[in-house]
Amino acid sequence: MPTPHRLTSIFRKGVWGFLFSALLLQADTKPLQLSISSYPSRLNPLLATDSASSSIADWLFSGLLKYDKEARIVPDMAENFYFKDSKTLIITLQKGLKWHDGVEITAEDVLFTFDTIRSPKLFTPYTSSFRNVEKVELIDRYTVKITHKKAYFKALETWMSAIIPKHILENDPDLMTSRFNQHPVGSNSYTLEGFEIGKDMVLNAFDAYLPHPPHIGKVIYRYVQDPSTEFLMLQSFQLDVGSLTPLQVERQIDARFKEHYHIVEQPAKAYTYLGFNLKRKPFDDLRIRQAIRLAVDKQELVDILFFGHGEACYGPFLEGAVGFNPKAKAPATDYAKARALLKELGYDAAHPLRFTITTNADNPTRRYAAEILQNQLAKAGIEVTIKTMEWQAFLQRVVHGRDFDTVLLGWSLPLMPDPFNVWHSSSDKKGGFNFIGYNNPEADRIIENAESLIDRDQLDQAFQKLFGMIVEDAPYIFLYIPNAITVVNKAVSPIEPSITGIWHNKNEWIKR
Repeated sequence: MPTPHRLTSIFRKGVWGFLFSALLLQADTKPLQLSISSYPSRLNPLLATDSASSSIADWLFSGLLKYDKEARIVPDMAENFYFKDSKTLIITLQKGLKWHDGVEITAEDVLFTFDTIRSPKLFTPYTSSFRNVEKVELIDRYTVKITHKKAYFKALETWMSAIIPKHILENDPDLMTSRFNQHPVGSNSYTLEGFEIGKDMVLNAFDAYLPHPPHIGKVIYRYVQDPSTEFLMLQSFQLDVGSLTPLQVERQIDARFKEHYHIVEQPAKAYTYLGFNLKRKPFDDLRIRQAIRLAVDKQELVDILFFGHGEACYGPFLEGAVGFNPKAKAPATDYAKARALLKELGYDAAHPLRFTITTNADNPTRRYAAEILQNQLAKAGIEVTIKTMEWQAFLQRVVHGRDFDTVLLGWSLPLMPDPFNVWHSSSDKKGGFNFIGYNNPEADRIIENAESLIDRDQLDQAFQKLFGMIVEDAPYIFLYIPNAITVVNKAVSPIEPSITGIWHNKNEWIKR
């Protein structure tokens, strides 16, 4: 494990000498200017469910484990970790880690966090992340033994969840309304200077953070509710990091903007799909789904919707992550083959295939995508009607009521996929995410068996097989993955984009 050699440099210099040099480096570094579109509600990481709260909490709190630049699981607060057997995980913390108030972090905090997140007094969706943990036991002051109900493929990801301080919260009568939620004491590389609605949020480097404090001494979040205002602030160089749309990249930024900012463009961790109601004719026939897929030009969607700033999507898992299968790709667009296949199935100009694409009204990009699909499918003689619905009505009628022909929607793409909720037949139920009705016993078997695989190579092979099976069954037409376009002030370095984004090495950043 890498932690011992990370700590060695500290003690070679001497702790005080190391901290002194780090503080000198911070003194030469300007504050990092960021924006936030809403104020956080609760900064307790167990309750930080909105994007603003989770964004700020990530600067303040740490987990035992984390992803590195290559999306490998490595120690964070941990010194090392290993599986004693398929159901038993041993994690040892680094010694000398401190909470922001100077109290040492120990295994007691890990046990307290586990007990708290399972408490009936705490209402949080993060409880489900620990559903397969049977118990957590203390081995010594810095080591815990975690016993799972069964071997579980996401056992390590569970402990990326943030740890909270026992000494502050163990006697708190109600964590849902605790003062801690607005005045947190964390363990990560920055502390919160204060939290007041209407004012900037200021984060200060935590001088006792190991292996060393971050080089940028201050991070300032400015409240910017409107995306157009954020763009204006980027154009006037008031922000160091921000997001751009493809239209802004192509039409609205100038040479001066490009001289000031690095433009970092990466595939977003999300895809859009056209899903079939597999329990409604004629979509229960694979040949119908294949004919429709032949009439979809994914690259044209990317070119029109995103000016080329995106890529075609070919399956359910993120490229570069566990389970991605580069060999499993749907056939290329072929309108003639689509028409021929439809003719075999009894559809022609006199009796065309007709269906409706339903999507949510609050996403204009999907509305435009539906219109492009409508035009593409018409080239194969398919007549499409578009229906847009307000989100709550969409949930009631489509997701819960299953009243649709096809649906245009999207899913996020986590680094560690969990296909159970979307692709297992048991999730084909009211309120379940498998609302298209996908049912393949072999896919169910792969998903069930994979949940007990803790060997990442075996898991990757199993999920690659599942990936290929889903592509072959065509319950979805996987459409596109837009690019996430981030700009970073060139005065900030080193920026090292990776599959995990740009923030993985933020403690090493310097702003000149």
